[in-house]
Amino acid sequence: MANDDTRRSSLDEIRQMKAKGLTRTTPADAPEIELNEDFWRNAMIVDTAPPHKTSVHLRVDPKTFAFFRAGGKGHLTRMAKVLKAYAESHGAPSPNRRR
Repeated sequence: MANDDTRRSSLDEIRQMKAKGLTRTTPADAPEIELNEDFWRNAMIVDTAPPHKTSVHLRVDPKTFAFFRAGGKGHLTRMAKVLKAYAESHGAPSPNRRR
């Protein structure tokens, strides 16, 4: 690791650091933001979770599998993307498209 600034501390050491004010993770000049009623009235829930994926067992021709595997790491993801593109080109709705 080029910048090894990780160290171990006992619970007592952490308590002493906290008592001295040495455990702040934000800079002292970081602006504080007031989360007033206006903020919460306009707040929206944003779902950023990736779409659920289904695990399957799939038998694939050895030459087809070798083709994707020859591309290196991520071959299963590439195979899934090809299947998704095929399904979408034949009328299946995209799971990422909002209606």
